[in-house]
Amino acid sequence: MKLLFIGDIVGEPGRRALRQLLPGLKARHGLDFVVANGENSAGGNGITSSTAQEIFAAGVDVITSGDHVWDQKEIIGVLGKEPRVLRPANYPPGVVGSGSVVIERPTGPAVAVLNLQARTFMAPLENPFLVAQAEVERLRARTPVILVDFHGEATSEKIAMGRMLDGRVSAVIGTHTHVQTADEWLMPKGTAYLSDAGFTGPHDSVLGREVEPIIKRFLTQMPQRFDVASGRILLQGAVVDIDEVTGLARSIVRVSEALGA
Repeated sequence: MKLLFIGDIVGEPGRRALRQLLPGLKARHGLDFVVANGENSAGGNGITSSTAQEIFAAGVDVITSGDHVWDQKEIIGVLGKEPRVLRPANYPPGVVGSGSVVIERPTGPAVAVLNLQARTFMAPLENPFLVAQAEVERLRARTPVILVDFHGEATSEKIAMGRMLDGRVSAVIGTHTHVQTADEWLMPKGTAYLSDAGFTGPHDSVLGREVEPIIKRFLTQMPQRFDVASGRILLQGAVVDIDEVTGLARSIVRVSEALGA
């Protein structure tokens, strides 16, 4: 089966790229399943019910998130009602929502998606490595096809997660930095790995935001309004070809598709 993972969707430009480019990507790659990180989809900050529904309507099957998941107040209701919208699994017990989901398909194995958040240079959540071990074992009892979105800052932490889960999940793909890395590969035991999928939105920017206010912030240390930029819109991510019997990856190919004028 072919699975597309889409890097962080940033604001309206990112949602527009998704709507316009995903149908062509589905046809070109013969995609069976699509996962997208949507934590910046609402004006560049968080997820709302309407942006989640727009992402699903564009053809995405599961939405993952990260440290910006709580930026919009209404996400509490979304997470309570929509199991296909995930928050990181390593929040303490009792936090609304779920960090993983298993989606049944008409044919072939179900697809499990696990969302985790790293801790290096980020909020001190529960240990994602311990949570990953328990969750992966639980998910493997239901399906061999498991995608992990590991939302984190430090490349070393992401690589360590990939190494730990090698041979136990189909793919470990990093998010959060908004910079697509060039280290896609099949790990020794068959797990596809990429340190960061990049982001879907305006790349004539600083990580999706207007350039000048960010430069001004660095120059003056004064608060600025970081509006979403508008130029050179790309959809970024990776396509993973997965053996449906073993759940191991056959290949991983980066995607960076430009939205036309």
